[in-house]
Amino acid sequence: MDWKLELVAVPVSDVDRAKKFYVDQVGFNADHDHRVSEDLRFVQLTPKGSACSIVLGTGITDMAPGSQKGLQIVVDDAAAARDELRGRGVETSDVDVQPWGHFVYFSDPDGNTWALQQMPPRDRA
Repeated sequence: MDWKLELVAVPVSDVDRAKKFYVDQVGFNADHDHRVSEDLRFVQLTPKGSACSIVLGTGITDMAPGSQKGLQIVVDDAAAARDELRGRGVETSDVDVQPWGHFVYFSDPDGNTWALQQMPPRDRA
């Protein structure tokens, strides 16, 4: 049986600000934005090419805004991804080169943290 992670909650203090950041600056696709009730707003956003989305909104999670740490996205080229984010006004780290990959770090306006990872070449042995 396959187990597929498809949705991760990201706690934010201002849903509209967060949606604008993730869509306009990071480049996520805005899949859904539904106000179910006064107490529940569901905003689903998906990174380009990803099968897993994030959800933010009101009434979604009890986590404190900014408490989601270490979310990670795999990219083909960490330096190009960094340049794309910086071009859209996102503050990022420089590329951190490690034996297990090249990483770029950034956070959203609430302090939720992200890593972009370029996987190392795999041995063809």
